[in-house]
Amino acid sequence: MTNLQAEIPPRLREEAERFVEAGWHRDLNGLVADALRRYLDSHSEALMEKFIEEDIEWGLHGTD
Repeated sequence: MTNLQAEIPPRLREEAERFVEAGWHRDLNGLVADALRRYLDSHSEALMEKFIEEDIEWGLHGTD
């Protein structure tokens, strides 16, 4: 496991802590890891499409 330090607005942290207190996650670390995982999963297809489009553009017009 790797440590990550991030600054978040106090109100967002308070809301996250309420989720932990309500039992939705074991701890704040688990909640943040789950949120990051969901974000990456939901955006990976768009990111791959962007890379493919850039590769096509380079293939058509790029130079080495």
